[in-house]
Amino acid sequence: MKKIPFFSLTGFALLFLCLLMAGNGRLFAQEAQLENIIVTNTRDDLLVFLNVEGAFTASMKEAVTSGVPITFSFYINLYNTRNFWLDKKIASVKITHKLKYDTLKKEFILKRSWGKNEPVVVESFEEAEKLMCKIDSILLTKLDRLKKGEQYQIRTKAELAQKTLPLNLHHVLFFVSLWDFETDWYTIDFIY
Repeated sequence: MKKIPFFSLTGFALLFLCLLMAGNGRLFAQEAQLENIIVTNTRDDLLVFLNVEGAFTASMKEAVTSGVPITFSFYINLYNTRNFWLDKKIASVKITHKLKYDTLKKEFILKRSWGKNEPVVVESFEEAEKLMCKIDSILLTKLDRLKKGEQYQIRTKAELAQKTLPLNLHHVLFFVSLWDFETDWYTIDFIY
């Protein structure tokens, strides 16, 4: 019987682990996606509404209820699409939602970078999750910046901020990469 060298088995196992880690945990990560993207306007403003589905995993919920803060970032860009020329960026908005659980008071504190920017306090994780994953009525631009009859495109995505753990623990806790999510860019084309 031919013996397989120990090095080749350990080398293969090490290579497999490296490939698994290089995938940044995407093999086991959930697929977060943007849904219910609505672009509308008032008399003066262009507004965007959207939701993120599949953003929270069981391990994220466990970490949040243990007091680990998390941050979601939303990117919304508006372009004037032009044939035979580069698209022109009209507006760019970055929105952040930060969630922290106060273990003493047993309440979730949500801070959003839009609106009045005042903390929202809720008692249930389900309500905090809904608020973290929802954007209502974000002002993207004033309508007077758009030209009638021209083509425009909104590109948007969401991601969990990479460095949400305190004291640089994200370097120590490699398994946190299993939390990572970043949606694809979603586009909506329209003519004003």
